[in-house]
Amino acid sequence: MCADPEARAATARPSRTALVLAFATIYLVWGSTYLGIRIAIASLPPFLMAGLRFLVSGVVLFAFLLGRGAAWPTARQWRDQAIVGLLLLLGSNAVVSWAELTTPSGIACLLLGGSPIVVVLMDWLRPGGQRPGFGLTIGVLVGVAGLALLLGPGAIPAGYRPSTLALLALLASSVLWWAGSLYGKHRAARTPLLMASALQMLCGSVSILLTSGLIGEWSGFHFAQVTARSWLAFSYLAGVGGVVVFPVYTWLLEHTTPAKLATFAYVNPVVAIFLGWALVGEPLNGRILVAAAVILGAVVLISAARQRTAVPK
Repeated sequence: MCADPEARAATARPSRTALVLAFATIYLVWGSTYLGIRIAIASLPPFLMAGLRFLVSGVVLFAFLLGRGAAWPTARQWRDQAIVGLLLLLGSNAVVSWAELTTPSGIACLLLGGSPIVVVLMDWLRPGGQRPGFGLTIGVLVGVAGLALLLGPGAIPAGYRPSTLALLALLASSVLWWAGSLYGKHRAARTPLLMASALQMLCGSVSILLTSGLIGEWSGFHFAQVTARSWLAFSYLAGVGGVVVFPVYTWLLEHTTPAKLATFAYVNPVVAIFLGWALVGEPLNGRILVAAAVILGAVVLISAARQRTAVPK
C-alpha cells in the first residue's frame, strides 16, 4: 500500500533553501506587522482596524481549511479557541494597535519582546509562586536595566515617547498574550494548529469589533476617510500577516526544533526597529540600540536558564 502523499511530504527532510525562506518569512513578516499597524491606524480606528483585520484573515483561513476537507470544529473547540482568541487578539493584539497611537512601532515590538521578564516576575509574585533561580534572576536584572535604559530620560526623543497609559497597556497585553498561550497549550481542547488559528481569529475579531463599537470608534467614522496608504497596510496585515505566515509557521513546527523556531522572538524587534526608522523615520540612536541589545540579551539569558532547569538531572 502506498503511503499518503501528504504524510510523505510532512516527513520528508526539507531543503536548506526551503528552511531559509521559511525563517526569512517568519522574521520579516512578523517583524514588519508592527509598522503595518502603525501605518494602518493613521486613518483607521485601532480596534476597528484590528477587528476587521482578523475577521478577514479568519474567514479566508477557515474557508480554505473547510475546502481542503477539514472537519467542522466541535462546540468545545469553538468555546476554548474563543477564550484563546479573546486573550490573544482582543487582550493583546488589539491593545497593541491602540498603544501604537502614541508608541513607535519598533519600541512597541521591543517592549513586547521583553515579556519573558514580566512572566518570570509574575510567576514569582503570584501566591505560591516559585522564586527564580540564579540564572533567571540575572536575566531579570539585566532586562530591568535594559528597560530603564530605554525608558529613562533622554533615550526616546520628545514627541515619540509613549504615554504612561500606553506603556501599561503594552505590559498588560504581554501578560494576556502569555495567559492565552498557556491556556491554549494546557487547557484548550486539542485542535489542529491552523484550525485553532482560524477559530481564534474569527472569535477574537467579533470581540474586538464589539469593543470598538462600545468605546465609540464607529461614531462619526466613515470609510471614505481612510487613506490608500492605510488600506495598503491593512491588506498586508490581513493577507500576508494573517493568512500566509501561519501555514509557514506550522510547516516550521514540523521541520525544525523549538529552540530554533523561538529565535523569531529575538529577531522581530530588530526588524521592527530598523523598518520603523528606515520607512517612517521613527527614532533610532545609540542608546536605543544598546537598550535593545540589553533587553534581548536578557531574554536569551532567561530562555537558557529555563532550558537548563527543564533538563532532567
